[in-house]
Amino acid sequence: MGACSSTTERDFDYLWNNNFEFTKALWNYCAENGVPFIYASSAATYGDGSRGFDDRGDIDELLPLNGYGYSKQLFDLWVKHQAKVFPPQYAGLKFFNVYGPNEYFKGGMASMVYHGFKQIREDGAIRLFKSCNPNYADGEQLRDFVYVKDVCSVILWLLEHKDVSGLFNVGTGRAQSFRELAEATFHALDLEPRLEYIDMPEHLKEKYQYYTKAEMDKLRKAGYLNPFMSVEQGVKDYVQNYLNRGFEIY
Repeated sequence: MGACSSTTERDFDYLWNNNFEFTKALWNYCAENGVPFIYASSAATYGDGSRGFDDRGDIDELLPLNGYGYSKQLFDLWVKHQAKVFPPQYAGLKFFNVYGPNEYFKGGMASMVYHGFKQIREDGAIRLFKSCNPNYADGEQLRDFVYVKDVCSVILWLLEHKDVSGLFNVGTGRAQSFRELAEATFHALDLEPRLEYIDMPEHLKEKYQYYTKAEMDKLRKAGYLNPFMSVEQGVKDYVQNYLNRGFEIY
């Protein structure tokens, strides 16, 4: 699970070493020692979404938009085409937009809930990127936001079902807007939403995903049947039981 998760990292040697070579070393160790191996892939491997978000499709056709997504795609492809030995169980998890407790260490890559809560505390408003795509209004960029407690539930289920291996999406199967995410943060604090829209940084404009939504049939057919929280449910728990109690604000 440990890797460089920055979608804006431009040092590809760093991404190669941390997200590919190190993951490969862990894979080989687990294969040689009979240890199950669960690793983080990413929804960033799907790129702009023009080829869909189906984990049953051909991963060779995917075109990530940034170095981070490419580094994750490289490992998925290595498993498919080049791995010579396999752990007794392996699962690559294509995480979508994960948010929730204990993400403070991620800095700029922490979720909009985390940053939005801090912005509310600082000046009463949440700032969202304006849209540079005429098909999406400001704040209506869509993501599959998945609460970290649901992510943990999937991982625990895999640990208990060692006959399940493969590459799986981990999202909710729903696409919700950044506006909804921000408004849920205000509502969890019993506040009226106050949103401001700021220009998207130049370096993101050509690398930005405007829509993600995980296809979840593969994981469901493998036997995972637990429900996933909506944005409103997950944000309420995160804000009221963690952020607003003073936990992890650094």
